[in-house]
Amino acid sequence: MSPASPTTTARGTGRKPSARERLLTAADELFYAEGVHTVGIDRIIERAGVAKASLYSCFGSKEELVRAYLENRHQIRRQRILAGLERFESPRDRLLGVFDVLGALTATPGFRGCPFYNASAESVAEGGAVEQVSNANRAWTRGLFTELARDAGVPDPPALADQLMILYDGASVGARMDKQPGAATLSRQMAEHMLNAATA
Repeated sequence: MSPASPTTTARGTGRKPSARERLLTAADELFYAEGVHTVGIDRIIERAGVAKASLYSCFGSKEELVRAYLENRHQIRRQRILAGLERFESPRDRLLGVFDVLGALTATPGFRGCPFYNASAESVAEGGAVEQVSNANRAWTRGLFTELARDAGVPDPPALADQLMILYDGASVGARMDKQPGAATLSRQMAEHMLNAATA
């Protein structure tokens, strides 16, 4: 099972997961492990244990299933980051804490990089579902960095946010490509230097 998988949807409720939930869980596991274009709908249907008609009645097309997969990943990621930042008290620590949350994720067994980067690397459809959801996810991250930088007293929050985005991207890719979970810790150290310089 991949990190941040949505398989908990029906857990603890005593009910059987719906066809939509089973399809989304199967898509999440297969798309994250193997890629959104590599995995065909037949494998997802088989993994989910539903009829082919269920996929089309629930999502309409594979592209919309990909959209739902990425939107679900975005919501889980957003919740994970915000929950992780609750343990920090000062605005400065909250800003740097984003990298601590990332570090915990990259050390998770089964981490295969950012699902949005992975899907975007495969996608060739400009303006398609992958681009739309990935852009929304990045806009949220940039907005979070901007807000935290403003709270920390940075004179030009958007400029620092752009710099931190590059560090964040590098840490995620480094952890995946170089098998280096400590990349987020190094990025946090660099972010602290940049924050010090920005508030000096």
